[in-house]
Amino acid sequence: MELKPEIVARIEKLDEKYKAMGQNLTSYLDGLLFADYLTYWDYIHLDTLLSLQSPKTSFPDEQVFIMYHQITELYFRLCMVEFEQIETRKTMDVDYFISKLGRINRYFDALISSFDIMVDGMDVAQFMQFRMSLLPASGFQSGQYRMIEICSTDFVNLITKDQGTKYSGIYTDSMIDGMYEHMYWKAGATELSTGQKTLTLDQFEKKYSPEFLSLAKRFRTRNLSAIYHSLSADQQKEEPLINALKLLDVNVNINWKLSHYRSAVRYLQKDPVDIAATGGTNWQKYLPPRFQRISFFPDLWSNEDMENWGKNWVKANVFGKKE
Repeated sequence: MELKPEIVARIEKLDEKYKAMGQNLTSYLDGLLFADYLTYWDYIHLDTLLSLQSPKTSFPDEQVFIMYHQITELYFRLCMVEFEQIETRKTMDVDYFISKLGRINRYFDALISSFDIMVDGMDVAQFMQFRMSLLPASGFQSGQYRMIEICSTDFVNLITKDQGTKYSGIYTDSMIDGMYEHMYWKAGATELSTGQKTLTLDQFEKKYSPEFLSLAKRFRTRNLSAIYHSLSADQQKEEPLINALKLLDVNVNINWKLSHYRSAVRYLQKDPVDIAATGGTNWQKYLPPRFQRISFFPDLWSNEDMENWGKNWVKANVFGKKE
């Protein structure tokens, strides 16, 4: 049988490719000849994926809880794939930047719109019982979420406001270690009654602190905010770029956090006095963005915007008051 010219051309290109690597094309063709066909379930490791749920109790809704958090971490990983591509891009053009921001925003849009699974998709009585079997583990311990924050903004924007003024202007790698002690999220796992670190926070820091510090230094000049400010003055004024950055800020620092707040109100609402008595943390003052006012791109917002950071979402989604 005579081979078609386009087949011959491809074989010749393959031969050149493998010769350049000191390899024999015939051996690779034999491998292709004897290889099994690829299947969908093997390609995505479906059987392994479906075996990764290990409930600690017999309550059926615990499986919902586990799988949703696993899905969340996969979306976070999708975000990190985009950050890694942005970081290694040698020449940043606005269209490419907007495209990558659009992808990250779509991942968060999907997460935010799906959070009703957590708010309304579990039986309250079941949740309150199986949740006690999971202590001290907490969604607070999502390392990838903190990595997304680090890759998005200057590190100084992630520390408590009272400490931020000490690091105005350009900061160096060596300053990041000191700044890390004042990360805003540490208040989210501090005992309300004593001010001491919870076991949840202690475990989290032991696992991730070296990785967070390394990432912060690696992205010091390659985070989204730094890249934005490295563009020309005209490029920085482009409306589609500004809109994409502001949407990311709202998605990560308002909508995603307040989706959790709505869930916490449903399942965990307690008086702060009772929380202190049980050695708990005051998530009621940690989760609402209006308390921390964390923004990746604060210079894109007005003072009024920052004063009302997240308030409209709470009015609409928690108290049902539309603007």
